[in-house]
Amino acid sequence: MEQKKNTRNMSGRKPKQDPAVDRYGIKLTGDENFRFRQMFEESGLDCYSKFIKAVLFKREIKVVKVDKTTLDYYVRLTQFYRQFQAVGNNYNQIVRALKTNFGEKRALQMLYRLEQCTIELVVLSKYIIAQTKEYEAKFLQR
Repeated sequence: MEQKKNTRNMSGRKPKQDPAVDRYGIKLTGDENFRFRQMFEESGLDCYSKFIKAVLFKREIKVVKVDKTTLDYYVRLTQFYRQFQAVGNNYNQIVRALKTNFGEKRALQMLYRLEQCTIELVVLSKYIIAQTKEYEAKFLQR
């Protein structure tokens, strides 16, 4: 009933098959360091060692450039879209309320005014769509 002396305690992290143990050190000048950090930030990676490995072994490096004005434009466009959806919900509620609470003649008058406002909203939304397409064509790179 002897226990094996070479058994490993099963707690903790499992050892890797091929651990990365080799280490290299380099020194950069101020200009080289600035260029290195700039390239690292453009790559979008989160770790210097991953970036260096990608450059050394010729892996594809993805560069993501975020344009603040474009991001702001799309945030505002998304907010406008949410407001447009809210107007649509309110429109349905108004029509339902007119149908149940008013007489036919009064309801038709109010629906006519609502229809005029809806036409203005449709024209505005078509203008916004045209402006968005023009902005994408001019400023966004695909």
